[in-house]
Amino acid sequence: MIFLHHSTGGNIWDGGVADWFTSYNSSNGTSYQITDQEFPKDSPYGWENYPYDYWDIWVNNAGQSEYQQEPTLEILTGQYNTIVWKHCYPVSDIEEDSSSPSVSSSEKTVANYKLQYNALKEKMLDFPNNNFIVWTGAAQVQGATSSEYAVRAQEFFSWVKNEWDEPGDNIYIWDFYELETEGGLYLKNSYAASSDDSHPNSDFSAMAASLFSQRVVDVIEGR
Repeated sequence: MIFLHHSTGGNIWDGGVADWFTSYNSSNGTSYQITDQEFPKDSPYGWENYPYDYWDIWVNNAGQSEYQQEPTLEILTGQYNTIVWKHCYPVSDIEEDSSSPSVSSSEKTVANYKLQYNALKEKMLDFPNNNFIVWTGAAQVQGATSSEYAVRAQEFFSWVKNEWDEPGDNIYIWDFYELETEGGLYLKNSYAASSDDSHPNSDFSAMAASLFSQRVVDVIEGR
């Protein structure tokens, strides 16, 4: 298994994911192995892991060769049975839709995101022997965003889990957004590094690490 992330995911990973799997293996006689990787790296691709960037690397530049030193799905699916991917919280800085949405646009709009997610779904379905776990996007604290951004983010993440995700395939959701917001529009301040820093704090990260790890095992074991 591999977990692809940036800083928010890194906080959850550091909250105890590796230790959780060590304990689970010891208690259950399993030998699950999970690793993490910053994706994409700061250089040469750039520190952006939004819907456009996954589409750009995995769909637009698919194949057996890395794209700007980043692994394609062809590469990752040959190395890992389960691939987990997510976005960092600036994914929720969503602008109003333009008059001409495009799958190849890096502009953060709901319409562009939907086109990119639909293309990514079709790509992942090309690998039926692999499992994919997609986190709903990370939220922001109220002090670091606008209500307009927050409403659009909720609209998109709700679409991901209620419409984009379909039963019976190899793509699974972990609803990180709901965990962070508890049904609201914003990352709760009590879960954040501060009232104007949308990184999860250590207490929340430890709680989320356990829930995330259990979700991975549930997917692997067919629960």
